[in-house]
Amino acid sequence: MAAPHERRRRPARRVTDPEGKNEIAATGSLTGRLHLVGWRDPKVVALALVAMAAGFGQFGATAALGDVARGFGRVVPGASLADQAGLSLSAIGLGLAVIRLASLGSLPLAGAADRLGRRRVLLSTCALGLACTAAAALSPGYWWFIAVFALGRPFMSASAALTQVGAAEHTASSDRAKAIALVAGGYGIGAGLTAVLHGLAEGTLGFRGIFGLALVPLVLLPLVGRRITEPERFAVAEAETEHPTPVLGAVARPFRRRLAVVAALAFAVSVVTGPANSLTFLYAENTLHLPGAATAAMVVAAGAFGLAGLVVGRWLADHLGRRPTGALAMGALCLFGVVAYSGSRPALFIGYELGVLAASTFAPAGGALANELFPTDVRASVAGWNVTAGVLGAAAGLVAFGEIATVAGSYGAAAAIVFLPVLATIALFLLLPETRGREPEDLWTASGRSE
Repeated sequence: MAAPHERRRRPARRVTDPEGKNEIAATGSLTGRLHLVGWRDPKVVALALVAMAAGFGQFGATAALGDVARGFGRVVPGASLADQAGLSLSAIGLGLAVIRLASLGSLPLAGAADRLGRRRVLLSTCALGLACTAAAALSPGYWWFIAVFALGRPFMSASAALTQVGAAEHTASSDRAKAIALVAGGYGIGAGLTAVLHGLAEGTLGFRGIFGLALVPLVLLPLVGRRITEPERFAVAEAETEHPTPVLGAVARPFRRRLAVVAALAFAVSVVTGPANSLTFLYAENTLHLPGAATAAMVVAAGAFGLAGLVVGRWLADHLGRRPTGALAMGALCLFGVVAYSGSRPALFIGYELGVLAASTFAPAGGALANELFPTDVRASVAGWNVTAGVLGAAAGLVAFGEIATVAGSYGAAAAIVFLPVLATIALFLLLPETRGREPEDLWTASGRSE
């Protein structure tokens, strides 16, 4: 009897890769022989719940940033941004950049899922990340808080990335954008829940209570974990006799140019979303002096916009294509970010809500494209590189935004200088093939290497 990895091979046929440049070998479509599920299957829903827990854990520092700054700093009457916030924007931006940079540790963690399995790494990283988030509630000072929260950031980032990998691998092309939209929606609900709780119970819970609530999803994680299963795509790839070294060694040379383009897009998007997401509530509460209830209402409204964006984004990704949808949403994200910080309460509401709509529209297309461009046995490693690029982009955006806002004394000037140049990077989508309606197994060899 043939070995398992021999049984699954079919005679190689010659096909052209999506870029139309290289003729490479494929093993026939494995999709028909895999037990794939729909986007509403309990396996995918369980991944969305884990993503919700990751969003709750990751977004706490952003939602409670104004409270954190006041708690560890000193608010005094004055016109400067530091007087209003309690800490200088340079210190706040540097602290947020440290938290973001800590996510660089998610690269080896996510890459390990290519060797150890999606389920094991996903549940372990989520549990450790939530535990560290809860521990941040006990921090005695600002930089202690930054250090403890940053300790859990790599685990949270890795678990968030792996939920999308799992959703992509469990589903076929017709359901993939929908499944990724569901997972992205779960992450958004978890992040929004943090902001809503902080807005409504700011005087009761404080930022320490918000972070302490991370214990709730931590306790529930084993129950959700029973529904998490190893994707069959990974099981097939695991049967290969050759196991590449995770992370860089797993991405063969034919794919490194493509990885560089995808990572550059992730970097560019995060230059905008880093400051746009991380400083919004500080700006709203400490500069525009929005009451907590108004901030919570803004977040609740954003939930509706986010849901609409996910629905529109997955429809456009399946009908218009991954690339044009991603490009349009990315351009809108840059422009609405500038509007949000332009200086008035109405502009903040309009810019924030439409920015959420744009980001949610981008998520299904961008997530599907990034997962479809690479074979199964390197997909988690690629996800780790995308997280790394996003971390570096967010850190660069936060530091630049904080410094420019401090010097100019204006959030609006910082937003225009940091966000608008990102529009030029949209052209990078032209360097990637369109993957709508395609399965990875129909494009590459079983191990994802050209022959």
